[in-house]
This record gives sequence, structure tokens and C-alpha cells, in this order.
Amino acid sequence: MPFTYNRSVRFQDTDAAGVVYFANVLAICHEAYEESLAASGINLKVFFSNPTVAFPIVHANVDFLRPIFCGDKLIVSLMPQKLGLDKFEIAYEITVSDVLVAKAITRHVCIDAISRSKQEFPSEINQWLETNRRDTEEAERRKSREITV
Repeated sequence: MPFTYNRSVRFQDTDAAGVVYFANVLAICHEAYEESLAASGINLKVFFSNPTVAFPIVHANVDFLRPIFCGDKLIVSLMPQKLGLDKFEIAYEITVSDVLVAKAITRHVCIDAISRSKQEFPSEINQWLETNRRDTEEAERRKSREITV
């Protein structure tokens, strides 16, 4: 099953029109990413302050399908996918009451924090990607069985 993160939309997340400000959707997705790392046993303090390796986002996009309002209870599902030895992408689906309201993607590259050159993933990220891949594939198989029954 894909990793899920539950979050309520707060007033501070919204704009003058009363809907979630577009950039805050990516911030919410990043919160889900951090929670999935922590749930995998990765120490976030060490991960984000590591002096030797970093995982900058090199691409991001969001598709807004419906407005998201203050008080909405979000479920953010994330599905990371390995794109190579030094790149991964995370697909996010954000739902409110089982209705898909937004989809997002972030693409990350593993780099040496000092030289800023690409490098292969450390073992803990390979493990995180593998665990999430298996969980996502299992959920997709379960979903396909439900559809055919």
C-alpha cells in the first residue's frame, strides 16, 4: 500500500480566495515525504543536515483538480520511483473524502554535498525506495483484483 499522510488544511495554508495557496500544496507534499522517510526509520535530523550527501528537488509540478479549503482533511498518498542510480521521483495524490483534488510530482537527484556532483544513493535511500515500490505494487495488484471481481 502506498505511504499515506493525513493532514488538516489550516487557515495559514490558504490565500485571499480561501483556497490552499498553490505553493503550499508542494509544502504539504514535502511534509508527506519527510513522514515517509521517518516511518522507514531514517533519522530526519541526520538526513537533512548530512554534510556529505543531499537530495535537491530538480523538478516539481502540481495539477489542481478541485479547490482545497481550510478545514479539509487531506490524505496524501506518495509513491516514490527510482529513475536511476542517482535519481528518484515521487508521485503524490491528494484526496479529500475519497475525491482526488490534486496530483503532484517531485524529482530528486542525489549529490555529493561538497562537490555538488551526482552520486549513487546511499543504502538507506535504496531501502526506502525498494520498500515503497513493493508496497505500491502490492496495492496496485490488490486494486486490479478488486476491479476484475
